[in-house]
Amino acid sequence: MNRLTTLLMLCFGLATTAAMAQTTFAVAFTDSQRTQPLDGRVLLILAKTQSPEPRQQVSDAVSTAQIFGKDVDKLKPRELVTFDGSVFGYPQRSLDKVPPGDYYVQAVLHKYETFNRKDGHTVKLPADRGEGQNWRTAPGNLFSKPLRISIRPGAKQRFTVLMDQVNPPIPEPKDTKFIKHIKIQSKRLTEFWGRPMYLGAHVLLPAGFDEHPEAKYPLCIYHGHFPADFDGFSETPPPANMDTTDYIERFKVRGYKKLVAQEAHDFYKKWTSKDFPRMLIVEIQHANPYYDDSYAVNSENLGPYGDAIMYELLPEIEKRFRGIGQGWARFTYGGSTGGWEALAAQVFYPDEFNGCFAACPDPISFSAYTVVNLYKDKNAYYVEGPFRRTPRPGQRDYLGHVKCTLEESNHRELVLGTHSRSGDQFDIWEAVYSPVGADGYPQPIWNKLTGEIDTTTAAYWREHYDLLHILKRDWKTLGPKVMGKMHIYCGDMDNYYLNNAVYLMEDFLKQTRNPPYAGEVAYGDRAEHCWNGDPTLPNHITRLRYNTMYIDKILKRIEANHPQGADLTSWRY
Repeated sequence: MNRLTTLLMLCFGLATTAAMAQTTFAVAFTDSQRTQPLDGRVLLILAKTQSPEPRQQVSDAVSTAQIFGKDVDKLKPRELVTFDGSVFGYPQRSLDKVPPGDYYVQAVLHKYETFNRKDGHTVKLPADRGEGQNWRTAPGNLFSKPLRISIRPGAKQRFTVLMDQVNPPIPEPKDTKFIKHIKIQSKRLTEFWGRPMYLGAHVLLPAGFDEHPEAKYPLCIYHGHFPADFDGFSETPPPANMDTTDYIERFKVRGYKKLVAQEAHDFYKKWTSKDFPRMLIVEIQHANPYYDDSYAVNSENLGPYGDAIMYELLPEIEKRFRGIGQGWARFTYGGSTGGWEALAAQVFYPDEFNGCFAACPDPISFSAYTVVNLYKDKNAYYVEGPFRRTPRPGQRDYLGHVKCTLEESNHRELVLGTHSRSGDQFDIWEAVYSPVGADGYPQPIWNKLTGEIDTTTAAYWREHYDLLHILKRDWKTLGPKVMGKMHIYCGDMDNYYLNNAVYLMEDFLKQTRNPPYAGEVAYGDRAEHCWNGDPTLPNHITRLRYNTMYIDKILKRIEANHPQGADLTSWRY
């Protein structure tokens, strides 16, 4: 090899590739943990530090750990799963590209179960086990302890990683005086999935609930991600000596944990004060085999979650806890995922709710699916011209600094799970909105590796879940049912570019006639995700006050829109 050839190899990184081509990993689980074969996804993680554990370091941040993934079927104890340069990874696509050095390695087996669905498809998916679809903590998942290794340049190395640990079960939350928990088996979802499926909720009871047995209450659904328990409510104040050295980079705030604890106690004091309206606030548990949340709509891939929540879970809650049980006395709000759900519930069940407050909603128009127009763009990852391809950004801060690209986020998901099984954001949108593919899994909206958009799938999304398109298409009949009910809030520098779709929605709503929408759309100046409508306070405070910030608007809506003879007094003690 002459000097020029060596120089060219170094310039193009080929020498490093050649040196690393000899490194492989062999992963297995021990028969002390499981004696039967397992299906699932084996994940191999390399990190530069052992704290937190490597599995906790995988993210969209530039500091992310390196991860690789392989599907396994009927993997037996002690059977080896080999990771070499051919296995797809993130952020480096190949093990051959990982530079020599010292690392901590960890492996995880994310277990799949077999579902025989009503539609005739048999699929293997990670059933939720009480953790809200988190591969890091899912009970029963196997993992190894972090192991320090050294990858040497040019050396032929083979590392063995044994998954001899198992995640423990997660205890059920306990009832308190104010917070009650409910869990029901859903007939609709059980029929769809071919096995028992459950819905749950955490219910915050009003002060005086037991002392006023004659009272019936309005109900608010606080939509959002999987809640382990009712969050943001505490009967006790934070300890005076609570540590305040923690620092939240996003908000540039120190001592945020104590601030969060104080806000939770302040909410309790407001909730039990003399003049606070008495009502039920509900957080729903509807984790499923694809995500920590179903998006509260009916879906070909997830099943009839919208109807199950609306016609099974809510009536049971209102029966047990004396809800009024009529549309004029129901409201919904939430942010991000919960913001989309709040608006979608109002659109798909317009007579069942009297108002929605949607903060920083997930894309409510697929013409602005973050930074992609699904109906006009050909590729989700790149803006393409005749001589160059420019990557599309995936996340930013309020100054516009890009954290990652769309391609990087989606490749991370692809490593975590094929067939929309990553349990993460783009995959759940795909699982909720797409038709079922020929293999029984969601039909991809785009090629997960290349970003090429499927126009047929995009057309299906448009007709079934594009909220702006549906409102435009059906305004003649839908408009009168949602007039005065839709309130949308978003920061104009949302980290995920969610404000782009809100702009399009606002343009349509402002020109509506017969009837006019009579609602509200507002933006936070330079505000990031998830701005929720209060311009007088920083968002690191307002994001903790969802359960109080819309109360005045809810009361005004009840006063302005209720049927004759409605109960407006029993709950105002």
